[in-house]
Amino acid sequence: MERGVLPLSSVGAFDLQSTVESGQSYLWSRADGRMYESTGPYGGDAWYETTARVEGEPAVVRVRQVGDRLEWESSVDAGPILRERLRLADDLPAIRAAAPGDDVVESAFDAYWGMHLVRDPPVPSLISFICSAQMRVARIHGMQEALREAYGTPVEFDGRTCHAYPTADQLAATTEDALRDLGLGYRAPYVLETARMVADGDDPVTGDLPYEEAREALTRFVGVGDKVADCVLLFSLGYLEAVPLDTWIRTTIEEYYPDCDRGNYADTSRAIRTALGGEYAGYAQTYVFHYLRTGETTE
Repeated sequence: MERGVLPLSSVGAFDLQSTVESGQSYLWSRADGRMYESTGPYGGDAWYETTARVEGEPAVVRVRQVGDRLEWESSVDAGPILRERLRLADDLPAIRAAAPGDDVVESAFDAYWGMHLVRDPPVPSLISFICSAQMRVARIHGMQEALREAYGTPVEFDGRTCHAYPTADQLAATTEDALRDLGLGYRAPYVLETARMVADGDDPVTGDLPYEEAREALTRFVGVGDKVADCVLLFSLGYLEAVPLDTWIRTTIEEYYPDCDRGNYADTSRAIRTALGGEYAGYAQTYVFHYLRTGETTE
């Protein structure tokens, strides 16, 4: 096993717990089994685990935050993986400076300062957000754990067997009934058909497409509407202007930005992106989402 340390002194601000327990990613798990138990996850020092593929082979990455450093353990050099997945190069002070100074945005940044966006692998991000419709974050996470254990490649790590997130090929080989038995419900055929599309060569990576064209392109996958597409664009493909219009953000629009409600997704999206700072609007959205869901409210 390899071990290493990533100093955070050059990052400016970083908080691991809120980054991986804020509903952006369902690909991380707490080693103590207490994922999403905290009312307002922030500032903890628990170990978190995920899997990555290095030269096609799955590996487990374990990390925790201790003060101003990240400590990691893995069978591979996890430093580059963590820098990418946790977006450690993001200039958080500059991103905050681009956001509006509205009370709800400032309160969200103050409450969870140091939370970064994630950059998950595209296919697992796509599948996990297809599963997210009308679900609480803990339930969505549980579905992804079930998919790992049922279909993911076993990985021996630290004396136990873990499972990588399943590939599109592995998911494509199952059946709708089997996915329903895992608790996916009506999402089962969406996951199956999208996995088959990807397995057949339909790549969800949007390349250099402009944001709105990229969102439209992702809606070709079964079970992917505008909101799910925005989640994948924001939390996997690096479109930091994307603002997924979920229930919490629609409530924010109703209470704080009523002029942004234009009656349809596309026009409302353009308006709230402008109101939340444009280029980094997705960062402001994620802070507000986490703040409203767990900060000063009950879920």
